[in-house]
Amino acid sequence: MNTMKKMLLIPTSALLLAAAAGSVQADDSLPMDRIDDVLTHANNYGFSHYEEVSIKSRGRVEVEGWLDDEWYADVEFSLDNGETLQEKRERLITGAWGMSEDDIRQALDVASQEGMVEFEDLDIDKSGIIDIEGRGEDGRELEISVRQGSSEVTQIDRD
Repeated sequence: MNTMKKMLLIPTSALLLAAAAGSVQADDSLPMDRIDDVLTHANNYGFSHYEEVSIKSRGRVEVEGWLDDEWYADVEFSLDNGETLQEKRERLITGAWGMSEDDIRQALDVASQEGMVEFEDLDIDKSGIIDIEGRGEDGRELEISVRQGSSEVTQIDRD
């Protein structure tokens, strides 16, 4: 292969790799209206408080949170049928805390009003700040923070 062909091959390969990475990245988000499926499966499993909801692919979601005041769980579900794909439980003495279903829906409503059409990750910290990561209509990343129990946006990061 001559030098000119090699010089053309490297940028072309990089472009194809970037395109492939972009299509894989887009697979780890869900349309906002699919939260009902996620919460139905999590509720059927027994979650009462949510610490994190993370989309692993279009067909898989990981939920971390509390089943009651003692049991903390980290569970991966199939979105198609609710089948438990992976689970880890541990007994903790800290007591249940996190988001309720209403908190999650309210946070996603706020994110939707700010232009988010797909979500990837939703979590809460101990101070009550809910962070929602997702994508806008243009496919660009969008991160929004809201205070639990409020519709007030505390931070927006548009990439």
